[in-house]
Amino acid sequence: VQGTIFPAPNFNPVMDAQMLGGALQGFECDKDMLIDILTQRSNAQRQMIAEAYQSMYGRNLVGDLKEQLSSHFKDVMVGLMYPPPLYDAHELWHAMKGAGTDENCLIEILASRTSGEIFQLREAYCLQYSSNLQEDIYSETSGHFRDTLMNLVQGTREEGYENPAMAAQDAMVLWEACQQRTGEHKTLLQMILCNKSYPQLWLVFQEFQTISGQDLVDAINDCYDGYFQELIVAIVRCVQDKASYFAYKLYNAIHDFGFHNKTVIRILIARSEIDLLTIRKRYKERYGKSLFHDIRNFASGHYKKALLALCAGDMEDY
Repeated sequence: VQGTIFPAPNFNPVMDAQMLGGALQGFECDKDMLIDILTQRSNAQRQMIAEAYQSMYGRNLVGDLKEQLSSHFKDVMVGLMYPPPLYDAHELWHAMKGAGTDENCLIEILASRTSGEIFQLREAYCLQYSSNLQEDIYSETSGHFRDTLMNLVQGTREEGYENPAMAAQDAMVLWEACQQRTGEHKTLLQMILCNKSYPQLWLVFQEFQTISGQDLVDAINDCYDGYFQELIVAIVRCVQDKASYFAYKLYNAIHDFGFHNKTVIRILIARSEIDLLTIRKRYKERYGKSLFHDIRNFASGHYKKALLALCAGDMEDY
């Protein structure tokens, strides 16, 4: 595991719940205490703290956090309390409800999750919102972008399987799809990218490079546009190096959008126990500055403290 958050040793959920109760019920909310506890426990430990809190105070910890906190700091603290599949479901739900659709959120989550993770988030979505994720995506999106999302959300990607003989054939299909650009070719393109295993796609991408003399991402960027193009590029980037994909998303969210808070919060929380350490490394290699440094320069107050605690920077990052 290449995360930045690990289970705390000598963990005592009752004591943590008591401390959080004191921090939340006091005259002034002790935000530093919230950060110290919630960013230094694994998600499984946080669930145990929430249970202890409920039995101790007869109150819901998430409800109390929502009531006492505000703005982006609240988003971080509340986000940390969701089990991972429910956090993904929560983000997808909010990306589609209300005015407009946050296509970037749909792309980032569905292009990067494994079949197992997609199955779990679909279940969580259904349980939490009494709604069907496939149906919601279908009604909120359109065209080949929708078709590709629908394919991804089925979670039917093969796991680990590879067939070198098929790779050249698939690469030819991708190459033709970049030349012809018909609806039929777009469908073939998304079928390969959404259903073949990562090891198989690795082989396909190498074959594609040999056939075309071009990296697949460059070829797609030359041939397609809009959300369909962004989605298939995201899938390709995740196959090539998922940590680099998230580093790229973070960099854009911090620099291109004048700090797109939602994206920064979502990636740091979602990847904190999976590969945030690797993402941090890729970020530094690719952009020269550390993720820690950039967050420090763009965020402020307790919100900044919480993000930096999740990022868990090294000494040289200060």
